[in-house]
Amino acid sequence: MQVLRPAQVLTAAAAHAAVGAAVAKATELGVAINVCVVDAGGNQIAFLRGDGAFLPSGRIARDKAYTAAGFGAPTGALYDALSGDAPVLAGISAQPGVALFQGGLPIRSKGELVGGIGVSGASAQQDEICAKAGLSAIGLAQD
Repeated sequence: MQVLRPAQVLTAAAAHAAVGAAVAKATELGVAINVCVVDAGGNQIAFLRGDGAFLPSGRIARDKAYTAAGFGAPTGALYDALSGDAPVLAGISAQPGVALFQGGLPIRSKGELVGGIGVSGASAQQDEICAKAGLSAIGLAQD
């Protein structure tokens, strides 16, 4: 029986590069965002509030990152997958720290879940564009 397995761990440097790239993309789009990167256990590694970003969006960005890492799926896709079952959708969305709308993406390296990135402050579509820019900056872009 194998007791341990090797694991990849997202570095602080990569997390900071990702949040910086996401905010840079937001600036390019003319919007202000908050962005958070968490590790595979949902622990915050990096956070950046873009100039003028809404304060409450900071927590939402954190929740999106946590949700994407916790479920291993994009937050928008989770909503789509659960929307056909109202009781399940209501139950999961009522859990603390869960956000089920676009802007949260899992971070994977070589197929292994290593964390999540969450963006909030712009439209849901713009949030996801910025999250993808963050992942692209560290070479872990989503397909």
